[in-house]
Amino acid sequence: MKTMIKNVLVASGLVALFGATAHAQAAPADTIGKGLAAIGAGLAVVGGGLGIGLIGKSAVESIARQPEAAGPIGTNMILTAALVEGATLFAVVVGLLAAL
Repeated sequence: MKTMIKNVLVASGLVALFGATAHAQAAPADTIGKGLAAIGAGLAVVGGGLGIGLIGKSAVESIARQPEAAGPIGTNMILTAALVEGATLFAVVVGLLAAL
């Protein structure tokens, strides 16, 4: 898992670096900032995906231990996942707006 995240970060950095060289008319500091903003938006998506995955994992484990509580656990899981997804979407929008 750590190597996958590391590979994603390296690939994102290379894309930002080569994207920065394509925009020769922009100032270097401005281009680097835009690349970092795009990487931040990508990291927000990765973090949100990991968070929602952990929420689902915990909910399934809880239902397996106490099947009679499946209804309330499922409701709380969906509510929590929606909140995490909303925060992730907000972070992605902010990151992409900063990259423009």
